Amino acid sequence: MFQNKNTGKKLAVGTIFGGIVGYVAGLLTAPQSGAETREDIVDQTANLKDDTSLELSIAYDKLSDVIKRAQTKAVTLSAQAREEFNESLIRAKDAQTKAKVVLKAVKSGGSDNPELNRAVKQAKQATKNLGKFMKS
Repeated sequence: MFQNKNTGKKLAVGTIFGGIVGYVAGLLTAPQSGAETREDIVDQTANLKDDTSLELSIAYDKLSDVIKRAQTKAVTLSAQAREEFNESLIRAKDAQTKAKVVLKAVKSGGSDNPELNRAVKQAKQATKNLGKFMKS
């Protein structure tokens, strides 16, 4: 909504200040005695102080609520991220184990899987052929 954090704060302070100046100007130009005007200023200042305290108290309570919800959400997200990391780690270790088994089968040239044996033989033949080509 605002370009930066200070813009909202400046707008609120300016609005409050403008309201106070307008009110004081109205009091000073009103047809009252000086004592009555001063009494009105004191009363209105006390009211403004009470209203401001109430608004700040409400804002504080709302912020406390939001902070608590954010902290709860952060804990949940941390747990979820940790869980996803652990699942990824398990999958990586599983893939590493499978790769080790396949690598052993490829190196030994033997496997229970006929297609894998054929692929290993083809890979060995392709390596020999490529080696001959590279020598020439």
